[in-house]
Amino acid sequence: MVQLKVNGQTIPLDVDPNMPLLYALRDFAHLTGTKFGCGAGLCGACTVHLNGIPIRSCLTPVSAVVDQDITTIEGLAKDGKLHPLQKAWVEHNVAQCGYCQCGQIMTAAALLQQIPNPSEKDIENYMQGNICRCGTYPRIKKAIQTAAVMIQEVKKKEGV
Repeated sequence: MVQLKVNGQTIPLDVDPNMPLLYALRDFAHLTGTKFGCGAGLCGACTVHLNGIPIRSCLTPVSAVVDQDITTIEGLAKDGKLHPLQKAWVEHNVAQCGYCQCGQIMTAAALLQQIPNPSEKDIENYMQGNICRCGTYPRIKKAIQTAAVMIQEVKKKEGV
């Protein structure tokens, strides 16, 4: 039995400690937003945050994340309100097939934590490890830029 801290809640799971976090999240915690893409950490579809840092959950054993803060796509929305990235994704109609989008959003959220006002080059460099088979990269870039502005406006309004 392991205890995982996922999206602010402690979840006890009866899983093998060597099981990839991806399977523990999807099959045992029933958080299916995180997707299996390649299983080799190359595509980014399985990206979640570990203590605010994007990681590939298909490569990360459960034993490596016990007692650490894990955030999945389900944890980005707060108090029933979409995260600015989720809003921007809808506004820019980013998703086509949608399969990679959760991983894209999680990586973009980490980018905006590190670089609140990223340049186009910052976005391209940070996002390059996430593959979109539908090729919506221009819309992804625009959505990230829009979300950055939204976040700055909220912070300004809150006086942060």
